Amino acid sequence: MGTRAERARMPLARHVVESVAIDNGVCIRPMPMRRTNLDTGETEIVPVPCGATLASTCPPCAERARRLRMAQCKAGWHLDDEPLPDPDPPSEEVKILAGFRADLEVHRRDAERDGDAAGVAEIDELIGQVDDELSALGVRGRAAPGNRERPRRIRSTRRRQDAPDLPRLPVEKRTVGRTFEAVDGTVRRPSMFLTLTCDTYGRVNSDGTPVDPSSYDYRRAARDAIHFPKLVDRFWQNLRRAVGWDVQYFAVLEPQRRLAPHLHAAIRGTVPRNLLRQVAAATYHQVWWPPCDRPVYGDDRLPVWDEAAGGYLDPASGAPLITWDEALDAIGEDDEPAHVVSFGPQLRADGMTANSANTGRMIGYLTKYLTKSLDACHATDTDTQRRHVDRLAEALRHEPCSPTCANWLRYGVQPKNAKPGLVSGRCRGKAHRRETLGFGGRRVLVSRKWSGKTLSDHKADRVAFIRQQLEALGQTGTGPAAGHDPARTAWTLLRPGDPTAPRREHLLLHAVAQRRAWRAQFDAARLLTTGPPPDVPATAPAASAASPAHRAA
Repeated sequence: MGTRAERARMPLARHVVESVAIDNGVCIRPMPMRRTNLDTGETEIVPVPCGATLASTCPPCAERARRLRMAQCKAGWHLDDEPLPDPDPPSEEVKILAGFRADLEVHRRDAERDGDAAGVAEIDELIGQVDDELSALGVRGRAAPGNRERPRRIRSTRRRQDAPDLPRLPVEKRTVGRTFEAVDGTVRRPSMFLTLTCDTYGRVNSDGTPVDPSSYDYRRAARDAIHFPKLVDRFWQNLRRAVGWDVQYFAVLEPQRRLAPHLHAAIRGTVPRNLLRQVAAATYHQVWWPPCDRPVYGDDRLPVWDEAAGGYLDPASGAPLITWDEALDAIGEDDEPAHVVSFGPQLRADGMTANSANTGRMIGYLTKYLTKSLDACHATDTDTQRRHVDRLAEALRHEPCSPTCANWLRYGVQPKNAKPGLVSGRCRGKAHRRETLGFGGRRVLVSRKWSGKTLSDHKADRVAFIRQQLEALGQTGTGPAAGHDPARTAWTLLRPGDPTAPRREHLLLHAVAQRRAWRAQFDAARLLTTGPPPDVPATAPAASAASPAHRAA
């Protein structure tokens, strides 16, 4: 058997199976699900992909999700027509129900004014039935919101004196850009690739680490990362008002090498670069939260929960902490916001056309980090880089991420919807995790009218393409859904501890064998239909490399 060192170098059988699964594009963390035929009662346990989006969790599923995003980006970048048609006019039956709904609203107001609680409850039940009938007739949304009370605090909408003014035009109901005609008569409708980032927090070296860590503003870097999605939303709002049409985008959030927020966006249509710089310079987001610069309590002296009071109390005096609403009410008109986040001077905008050789390359560049966690987008090979990440993670650990964050206890404020068990510095919010670097929201930001389809619609399109290929090759009886009517099939997830659940290794081997069988059938049918490629001998084995159609399945 050799020495212990020689045996330690031998690959583990489990790792060999996972490596083969990755080579075949099979999920390495399959979920066991019981598939039941409702007509015959026959059951079968099948492996279902986990659907992870990070390669550290499952490389095949993460790569499949990235390719789906690439297809979504390509579908909406260079459209010539509006992706979404205008809504159909309402039918007469819908109009009659809407009129009845209006009468119920008046009756409810009268009953509420007369103090008839039973009548209000009865009318509310009728209103719910009418709304359900409207939904059944194909009406989207609700005729009126169910929440009738709208308590809101009004802040001044005056622009900051240190922010430049923006042009403002009425926004047209169009999402496609202008066309340009060349000298030779060629008409093109170009689009753009935009890059935005946050301001500087101190000088950095070529590896992204600060030149002087003691003067580097980690607190502002942490706050900018937490509130960066709000700043991005405000940028698109300002851009649409400045250009006068409904700009559509496919954007991805990622960190720079210095770990600052970074935005890459594919924009449909073109916008003058000077106007883009003007909008970026004039865009800001004000955070109207209670002051959180000076901690009131330390780690050794934190507020305690009192069940009788239903809130947190001062550990020394026993006085209750001010609530979240009281802290917001204490912010006066002359007070400054807790934080203001804005873009830095770095901005790059490049034009792209649908038939450009760079379009596919830029889509790949846009989605290159989607399979990685944010702290793994750039290698941390040196101790200096690791300390830089540690300092930012420490700043994020104590920074409030939302109104419900437990870190508000450190600053003498009860979080919104306070509950027992909150500990400052141990908030479970996504923004505090090391792998997110403060980005608590979604990494992919897609406008509603980008392609006219949801991500599920794009996934269904890819499945339909595979089925068309199989039908053209005469292989309609193969594949994962062959012989199973979705309407007559029930799926049940096997819970941990289920005695009928097979071991993970057996599921993985079954999925690999199934994928290899489908691939061999597809390749054999393709050889019979089209013949072997010119550079492949006729005696070559049928099990060749995975085709794009297989990777899309």
